[in-house]
Amino acid sequence: MTPRTNPLAGQPVPASLLVNIPRLMTAYYAMKPDPAVTAQRVAFGTSGHRGNARASGFNEDHILAITQAVCDHRRGAGIAGPLFIGMDTHALSEAAFTSAIEVLAANEVATMIDQDGGYTPTPVISHAIIGYNRGRTSGLADGIVISPSHNPPEDGGFKYNPPNGGPADVDVTGAIERMANAYLAAGNQGVRRIGFEHARRAACVHAHDYITPYVADLGSVIDMAAIQRSGVRIGVDPLGGAACAYWQPIIERYGIAATVVDPTIDPTFRFMSVDWDGKIRMDCSSPFAMAKLIALRERFDIACATDPDADRHGIVCPSGGLMPPNAYLAAAIGYLCTHRPDWQAGGAVGKTAVSSAMIDRVVARQGRRLTEVPVGFKWFSAGLIDGSLVFGGEESAGASFLRRDGSVWTTDKDGLILALLAAEMTAVTGKDPNQYYAEITEGLGASHYERIDAPASRAQKAVLSKLDPAAITATTLAGEPITAKLNRAPGNDAALGGIKLTTENAWFAARPSGTEDVYKIYAESFLSDQHLKAVQQEAQALIGRLFEDL
Repeated sequence: MTPRTNPLAGQPVPASLLVNIPRLMTAYYAMKPDPAVTAQRVAFGTSGHRGNARASGFNEDHILAITQAVCDHRRGAGIAGPLFIGMDTHALSEAAFTSAIEVLAANEVATMIDQDGGYTPTPVISHAIIGYNRGRTSGLADGIVISPSHNPPEDGGFKYNPPNGGPADVDVTGAIERMANAYLAAGNQGVRRIGFEHARRAACVHAHDYITPYVADLGSVIDMAAIQRSGVRIGVDPLGGAACAYWQPIIERYGIAATVVDPTIDPTFRFMSVDWDGKIRMDCSSPFAMAKLIALRERFDIACATDPDADRHGIVCPSGGLMPPNAYLAAAIGYLCTHRPDWQAGGAVGKTAVSSAMIDRVVARQGRRLTEVPVGFKWFSAGLIDGSLVFGGEESAGASFLRRDGSVWTTDKDGLILALLAAEMTAVTGKDPNQYYAEITEGLGASHYERIDAPASRAQKAVLSKLDPAAITATTLAGEPITAKLNRAPGNDAALGGIKLTTENAWFAARPSGTEDVYKIYAESFLSDQHLKAVQQEAQALIGRLFEDL
């Protein structure tokens, strides 16, 4: 089913949509989750534990339990170095940060917090972990990121990053989830905790300068000198997120012609425009959420945005407005493969199974190998660490890549460097990324891509997540023979958590949502929009038949 666009989409946020922050914070501290209710338990998805305090999905008890479970995991895994912790600008992030510090200090974990009590982007935490661990074999650091990413203002999120600097894999998150839920079931007995003021003054809690090392290091991954020399005019919108404190130091250090168009931080995010479904969502890949920056596109040679924890990017070009994430990933890959001479020729490009096949075609044209993995940036971390991957990207506008010398930069998504890469691309080629995309994809066909949602019960989602391709008897899709039926990623043989079918000119993938009673259908055609619609309709019918007996 194609989603219906809300009449408010793209419009300024009305007062009726603003979250009541005092009521939200009261819910965080006052409401107690019931461990017997699945929706109120700790659940680590592809991006950690997320939830809403008023629905008993993200409350103080959750954070105390998860943080103690992280401390237990560290001891069990022999992780004895510092823990780098950062939060974004969501209201619940501030509260969760306080709860986490109380537990970390009680467990005597060396904890690195922002020296100014400010906000820290996800990629900066990854950069700090990797920088500390470089050359070490023991006493390794890890980290915590407190953010629900681009989700609505009333949501909260909590993610653990192990010593490789990227999102934790399923073995680690599964263990932390089990331990946290055991604490919840026991009323958090066994959780060590001291008061925040005492914790803040504890010898193990250290004020850390996150901004200077990250900003000073940007020249190793982006040609900042080329941006400065060109005078390319850059518009920046941090969307009220953790990157707000980073852009001015970047501008001043490198002398680039960039302007922060809105530096406002407000936990209601009242300065946003309404997203497609009538919600406030800081999604820098949405033309509705990005309406204000798109309207400014003629003022700049390139404009960019990052979401609240700055792990996602949005790129606005004078020639075409907001670029679809898949198109920008393809343009970035094409540019980097021809402008990073020190990268190893054998280094592969990583993409998720639901990203555009145009990426496959661009990578093949560049003579590089492609690695296709399931959804989740954790699948790229090891390859970025050892250099076997030069780039990893997701269709949801998240990516990272190696330094100019071919060594690791971050192992988590970095919206800041993807934004700055758009400026470098414009400075070096004289074309904005939209124009560059048209140039490098000439002769490769036209991509028609869309993601839609369809309703699914919990039982139906469980069936889809473990579907055997043999259960699909269809031999054609939208008039073409099916060439592959996959439930495992060809790049690493890891489970897709769904199904993917391909033909010569099209494909679709279906996977269940981790938070809503829907499943997601990603589809692409290289023939036409009409053919794409046919692929989507047949995909829904095919999945629907699998659900008939439930």
